[in-house]
Amino acid sequence: MPLIKNGQLVIDPWRAIGDEDSLPEDVHAIISLERWQEDKEGLKVRTAGLGLQLRSDQSPQQVEADLPSFSLIALEFPKFTDGRAYSYARLLRERYGFSGELRAVGNVLRDQLLFMQRCGFDAFELPEGAPVEAWLKALDDFSVWYQPATDNRAPVSSLRRRLRVAAE
Repeated sequence: MPLIKNGQLVIDPWRAIGDEDSLPEDVHAIISLERWQEDKEGLKVRTAGLGLQLRSDQSPQQVEADLPSFSLIALEFPKFTDGRAYSYARLLRERYGFSGELRAVGNVLRDQLLFMQRCGFDAFELPEGAPVEAWLKALDDFSVWYQPATDNRAPVSSLRRRLRVAAE
């Protein structure tokens, strides 16, 4: 699947590993929460990168203390109407200070890409065959915002205040 990270199309160095599959030592692996919970101590000594994929019904609170073990957290969007991953992304970035890759996976839609980015996602798995250039342009759809977010862009109220002060 195509992967956009930090606003560019990149080759994905990570591989999702099923719970029944063996875990290659030299591969950056994304595992499930269940696998992490079953073999946490064994996985902590792993030298290759370790990523965790959470379903929308699995809150990051369950792994808050373990976050330093992960270089990547993948949050699943199972369907258009399930936005829990937006809240989880903000929780990971703002409350837990997670600085690794935060990847949106599943039903990732072009029209939501910019909003996902504002919540803290920096990587997006696109559907197979998606027109990548159009998806990259989605990250620039809007230039001003009404609310502050994790990207620290000034909201329009702040911009208006600055203009008012400059005019005085």
